[in-house]
Formats: sequence, C-alpha cells, structure tokens
Amino acid sequence: MKVTNKLKTLALAALAGTTMLSAGAADAKTADGKWLIYLSLSYSGNAWQSEAANIVKALAKTPPYNETVELVEVISGTDPQAQISDYESMIANGADGIVSFPISSNALNRVVRRGCQEDVLFFMYDGTVTEQCAYNISFLSGGFGENTAQALVNELGGKGKIFLSRGVPGNSVDERHTDGAMHIFNQYPGIEIVSEYYSYWDDRTTQQETAKALAAHPDVDGVWAQAGEYGVIQALLQADENRLVPVTGENSAGFRLALANPDMQAKGLAGVSSGSAPAQSGFAFKIMMEILNGEREPLPEGERNIEYPLPWVPADAVKMCEGDTFEDGCNVFGEDKVPSSFVSEVFNPELLPELSLTSALDGNPTEGATIQPLPEGAVKRAPDMPGINCRSCEAPDNQYDLTKIEATVQP
Repeated sequence: MKVTNKLKTLALAALAGTTMLSAGAADAKTADGKWLIYLSLSYSGNAWQSEAANIVKALAKTPPYNETVELVEVISGTDPQAQISDYESMIANGADGIVSFPISSNALNRVVRRGCQEDVLFFMYDGTVTEQCAYNISFLSGGFGENTAQALVNELGGKGKIFLSRGVPGNSVDERHTDGAMHIFNQYPGIEIVSEYYSYWDDRTTQQETAKALAAHPDVDGVWAQAGEYGVIQALLQADENRLVPVTGENSAGFRLALANPDMQAKGLAGVSSGSAPAQSGFAFKIMMEILNGEREPLPEGERNIEYPLPWVPADAVKMCEGDTFEDGCNVFGEDKVPSSFVSEVFNPELLPELSLTSALDGNPTEGATIQPLPEGAVKRAPDMPGINCRSCEAPDNQYDLTKIEATVQP
C-alpha cells in the first residue's frame, strides 16, 4: 500500500524511537504481526501535550505492548485541514487505531466516519469530536469551567474585576470551559470581566498576554485561567512583586507549589488547581488496546463518550510527593524533580499504575512494569454535550451543576 511522502518522512524521523512498518489492509496488523497505532496530535509545544504524548509512548514500550504495538507519532498543527489530511494518510496506510488530540469537534467528522468504515478505532483524548463512531475520553463533563469560576467568585465575595485566560480559539475544550465559567459569572453582576485573551495553554504566552492585560487593568482582583496558569502568577509578580490575587488554574507543578507557599499566600494568592489531566491519553490508549486484543467489547455507537474524573486540589490539599509516582495522597513534585510547567496530573494509581515520572518526562517505560488490565467499572459513560461530543442530542438540564464546590456567595 502506498505511503505518503509525509509519512515516509515521519517514519525516518522515528527510527530512533518508534518506527513505522508497511501495513496491509486497515483491519490487519503490520507485516511483522503488530498493531499499527498512530498517536495524532494537533496542537503541540506545551508541557501538557508533551506529557500526554510521552505517556502513550511509554505504555507502548511497556510489556507486553512492546511486542505487539507499532506506534507512530504525527503532529499536524492547529489547522484542521492538516489533521484531516494526516488522518486520511493513516487510514490509507492501514491503521488499526488512532489515539488523538483533535483540533476541532466538528471539522474532522467526515474523515473519522470514513476511517470507522475501514475498521479503524478512533480514540480522542481531552478534546472531542461529535462523530458518534469515535470514542471521546474527556474530563469536560466534570465541569472544570463552572467549578473553578465558582471557586473564584467565592474568593472574591461575589464582586471584583477579573481576567479570563483562555486556551486555543475554536477548540471544544476551551469552549466548554468558558461556557461553564460564564454560566457562573453571569449570575453575579458584581463580577466584571475587564480582559479576555487566548493564551494557547502555554505558560510563556499566558505570561505575555496577562502582562498586556495588567498594563490596562493593574487593579485586577482575580484571574480565571486555563492551562498556563503559572504564567499568570509570573506576570502578576513582574507587575508588582508584593501583590498577588486569587487565581484558579489547572495542574502545573509551579502553580500547585505556589498555592501552598505561605509567602505567596501572604501576598494575596489563593485558588484551586483543577483541570485537564494528561493521563487521559494513557486511559484512552489502554481502552483501545483492550478492544483490539479482544479483552473488552466495543461500545455501541452513540455510547462512546467516556468520562475521566476531574482533578480538584485546593491550596490546603497540596501535598509533595517523595517518590516518582502519586503515593500516599501526594499530588505534586518538587522543583528538584520537575520544571514549573510540569503538569502534575500525569498519573492515576488505579487506571495507570504502569507509569512513573520517567514515563511523563521522557516517554520511557517504568522499569519492571507490565501493562495491568483496567479495573472493573473504570469505563463510565459521560453525559451528552451538544457540539462537544455529540450532534443530534440534548444537553442534560444539570450540565452546569457544581460538582466540586458549593457557592458561599449567593447570586
């Protein structure tokens, strides 16, 4: 079967790690009997995306998958048409499965449907698509937007000027987060959004965009942020080293350590660490492999939205890890082990016991680890979210109900 020039280039580049072999029909294995699995990223370049990709790479190198899986990584960029083209090449090359961070919830549907008709398994992680034949592994229905927004409102007593630091324009993850947050903020007339900007889930970009907002609004009272939240703190300190404000954000080590730092608290920092877990990619990959290996029955179309639990770590719950995994309730690694941008939620002791720090940092397997079956009941259906993980569906009446926090300030 013909391989595109782009995939030839990818194959050559992958020789030092993962490689690509010629494949037969889409429902067959590679020439040497391995499953041909593609790891397809759209947006890349930040710590979250690197860790999510490394988790899949590490699992693919962990026994027995190291003997049964041929993994190829493809990075398409932020143009939906580029990812569509790459999906088409993967299908044509005989992919057995594609585990992917999708750039759009709708633009990819047609090519995904065609791949499903060729018996390709599509597993989306974190981001979602609305094509019903794809599996969506996501924490979105856990309510990051509304829960963190309420946490910020509580900290501010229901009034104040705030910034919204968003993710990637047009991405379903960003849209769901912001919709949930606005559902809360719109209930409080005392909350004034004085600046809204896209930070592309990156610390450096977040710092730059927050600094611009601070130049116009130095009296900001709080910041609602998605990933890149440690950049918010850096921008605030750069503007005034003695003044911080409540910040709600995601799971970077720098942010969690700052939340628990008494000096930072004395300057005004408060908030909660929640949001997207890179571990979703590993969860998606393991479910896919269990289906391919006949260890798990495929779910019917229309029932393939699977919920990943929403992390929730307020300042008083931050606990330093002594080892290289999440043990004894710890949830962050120190500066001596990881950079500030490291996204802490790379592990899940129940779902992904095979992983360690080297898995997330380097994409290498944990010494002595073997793939463990997912526990019974681990795969739980996520509710429908129109335009996010389904098309012809209705959102539940309680889609924006708070699940992690209570309102201490009434609208």
